[in-house]
Amino acid sequence: MMKPLSILGKAVNNNVIVVLRGKREYRGVLDGYDQFMNVVLKNADELVEGQPVAKHRMAIVRGDNIIYISP
Repeated sequence: MMKPLSILGKAVNNNVIVVLRGKREYRGVLDGYDQFMNVVLKNADELVEGQPVAKHRMAIVRGDNIIYISP
């Protein structure tokens, strides 16, 4: 069985979907992460309830807000 951090390690420099509390999500390229699952995304699209609201060159997402990350 693979551990979550090893899965994230393999997803670096690939597109991911990060779903947060409050019906918010980010879609972008995983640039980095830490042991607390804080993640850094490049060229991220921010969506609220499935509707695009912003584009970010770089976004840092705090791990305790994340519901799941899909590589």
